[in-house]
Amino acid sequence: MSALVIVRFIHFATLMLVFGAALFRPMMLDHPSQQKRVRNLLDPLLCLLAGLALISAALWLLLLAADLNNVPVTGLNLAAVQKVLMQTFFGKVWSLHLVLCAGLLLCLRIPGARTAVVARPLSALALATLAPIGHAVMLDGVNGTLLVINQLVHLFCVGAWMGALMLLTFLLARPNGQDIDELLLRFSSIGLVLVGGVLVTGLINVRVLTGSYWPVPGQSGFATVLAVKAALVLCMLGLAAWHRSQLHRPPVSQQQLRWTVGIEWALGFGALAAVSLLGTLAPVPVN
Repeated sequence: MSALVIVRFIHFATLMLVFGAALFRPMMLDHPSQQKRVRNLLDPLLCLLAGLALISAALWLLLLAADLNNVPVTGLNLAAVQKVLMQTFFGKVWSLHLVLCAGLLLCLRIPGARTAVVARPLSALALATLAPIGHAVMLDGVNGTLLVINQLVHLFCVGAWMGALMLLTFLLARPNGQDIDELLLRFSSIGLVLVGGVLVTGLINVRVLTGSYWPVPGQSGFATVLAVKAALVLCMLGLAAWHRSQLHRPPVSQQQLRWTVGIEWALGFGALAAVSLLGTLAPVPVN
């Protein structure tokens, strides 16, 4: 299952970065001096990320099909993959997901402002199709629907924040005349809301999946990994609050901001790695 964990991590990370970057690009990269650099550096990067998202989505399907059929990936045949796609709920959702990922890649391959606008809803829909798979479908009826909606909000908050941090890292490395203080002022409130949304929706998942209000390390492998993820998100929330507090004090050096934003981004990737592992573990309810 280690290969599936790695593929899940790559897929979550790349798709979320594309979604968050597409969402916040108009707000964070509106300075005239950034436009040419965006086309030369960011557009190819987003295209590469979308390509990795499509490849990892296909690998995810193959690894899951191999696991369901108890054969190695090299022993898979087309019939086994078609069976997963046509006869399982995951396969039906994943068929749409693959189409959306392919459409996103095609859109980002075509340069121009209009395709950047189309990339936003496409990336959002691709991310949304991750919500009804995995542990989010363990409940039926209204409770199951509410859990999927909660997971959808969770994914959007994480993706928006991770993509925004990528853009912020890009700007801090080469501000090129853009007022960083003004940018942080516009973004800080949104950042706190996003990370707070990650924490709240994550705690709802904890309550539903484990029966506990907070994951307790040691009760199970699932609970331990969940506790690590929650701790990482709390650290991200603390850094986001610290960044906002600095707006009302003497300016912080850009070097220090680069370090703290980099740490926050690394914490986010750590949380995504935990999520990738959680999807392969069975939750154990606490009675």
